[in-house]
Amino acid sequence: MKIGLCGTMSVGKTTLVNALKERDEFKDYMFRTERSKELMAQGIPLNTDSTLKGQTVFLAERTSELMCENVITDRTVVDVMAFAKASKSMNYVDKEEFINYAKRFIREYDYIFYVSPVGVEIEDNGIRETNVDYRDLIDFTISNLIDANKHRFKNLNTLSGSTEERIEQMLEVISL
Repeated sequence: MKIGLCGTMSVGKTTLVNALKERDEFKDYMFRTERSKELMAQGIPLNTDSTLKGQTVFLAERTSELMCENVITDRTVVDVMAFAKASKSMNYVDKEEFINYAKRFIREYDYIFYVSPVGVEIEDNGIRETNVDYRDLIDFTISNLIDANKHRFKNLNTLSGSTEERIEQMLEVISL
């Protein structure tokens, strides 16, 4: 199965993936978490400065995950689409063409779980953007992309609450 978590920054996606690694139900899965620190060190701009080339690198990472049999990832192509759409460096045409290409991969996820930011404070990890307005913009953009592409999702669900509550919600949906 291909399971992706999507949502704005600092909502606990990576924390959730790391917690799932410890669960017996997922012992046969590969886990993928963000590599923003390494990519930033390579000079790939992130967040509001993301470029067409940078977003293409992120899309390549997400699609490479989709080539795995059993994978759980803390990012999806939907996240990449949202950051591209919110980019200040990309022009409108590049954004739209990129998003139209990227959305083709949504259907390859068996499950996508949108992780709600409600009640979750922004944590500064030294890499991610900590601007509340930008966080809200990304969340709004993800929500709009989900609504516009509902027909592409096999299984879309929302997670909220603590990490343990989110795990239970996931297990109820995927019945492992």
